[in-house]
Amino acid sequence: MSVPQPSQAQLAAAGLDRLPLAPESKRLDLELPPLSNPTEITNPLFPISELESVVFSGKVDDKPFHTETTLLPETRVIEWAPGRQVETQVSQYFAYLDGRIEEVARDYYAQADDGSVWYFGEEVFDYNELGLVDSTEGSWLAGKHGPPEMIMPADPQVGDVHRAENIPAIAFEELTIKRTEQTMPGPSGPVEGIMVASELHDDGTTSEKVFAPGYGEFFSAHQGDTEAMALAVPTDAAAGPEPAELEAMSAASGTVIDAVGAASWEEAAAGAAELNRTWTTYRQSDLPPRIAGELGRGLEALGPALEARDQAKAGTAAIDVAQSTLDLRLRYQPQAEVDLARFELWARQILVDAAAKDQGGVNGDVATLKWIRDRFADTLEPVELTSVDVHLGNLGESVIDRDIEAAKEEAAGLLDTLSRAGAPPPRS
Repeated sequence: MSVPQPSQAQLAAAGLDRLPLAPESKRLDLELPPLSNPTEITNPLFPISELESVVFSGKVDDKPFHTETTLLPETRVIEWAPGRQVETQVSQYFAYLDGRIEEVARDYYAQADDGSVWYFGEEVFDYNELGLVDSTEGSWLAGKHGPPEMIMPADPQVGDVHRAENIPAIAFEELTIKRTEQTMPGPSGPVEGIMVASELHDDGTTSEKVFAPGYGEFFSAHQGDTEAMALAVPTDAAAGPEPAELEAMSAASGTVIDAVGAASWEEAAAGAAELNRTWTTYRQSDLPPRIAGELGRGLEALGPALEARDQAKAGTAAIDVAQSTLDLRLRYQPQAEVDLARFELWARQILVDAAAKDQGGVNGDVATLKWIRDRFADTLEPVELTSVDVHLGNLGESVIDRDIEAAKEEAAGLLDTLSRAGAPPPRS
């Protein structure tokens, strides 16, 4: 079926007519093939239905940038044209800037019968420094705001062009494939069969986009900002049992978090020493380099914060180390189990930020909890999920009321509830 295109007048109204757009003869996205089995997204360069969890690491505005992309246990049916519906996979994209919530998106994808992958929209939520949503700009839905668009061709060739987004004044990206069959370093060693594209944005700037088999989007660079693949599972899953050092590091970081909260500085220092000893040994292993770098930076921040007896900085640094340890444990543990542990750490972050009277931090922590909840909710027993949701609802009320003490009390209650919940079973 022909994909509706924006008119020349629409392009001109959005200023897109001034861009060096490719001629239609070069574009692959003008016809949408049949969608007989749309949720089986197995295109090697965009295997969304096979990727459980993906972690990116980079720099944006000279600040540490970290993302988690998770395939959610749900689908969404979208009417993309009158009388035409498609069931899509739902992927959650979560971006942290300098350790705090920056952007969350729910993305909708489907694969056509020829193997091409199509983008049917996204819901975007941008957060400000107060931890509150301040924009949903860039959100769109096929059939409501414009047409679906191709996110990955079935058989990309050099010179081919497709628009990943094609809605003037809302979302627009045109990709031109520059190189294929490239080899680049990855989290677990060299990755072959890589595709490199140039992405044209609506403001006339371009970025480099890299896609890799088994990973999907692999690297991007735009005006000094970079985002690079740090880890993907199951692609980077490790064989064998989990190393004892990872469990030891999770336990030691938990000891530090608790000791800092209680101002037990000697106990915190002892826990940090144990962390450093274990890491000194374990980092000699074959580890994903970007995750290892993030964990090392967390430990570097922890030492001075403990020496200064700064509860906010020390507590946050210890939680950062614990989060990076969980990223490494993702190679061995089920995604839902890791996300439940991440969820617990963000509840602990509320206690740190509440003690520091950081309302913006608490707001962002609560928002983070609500999004991470969607990644493991289906694995909890109904009564356990209800208890978690009650706490989340009360935490939301504390944000509205700007009641830090209520947030602190509710976070403690949530942690108690989580301590009594069993580990989530694997999904069938």
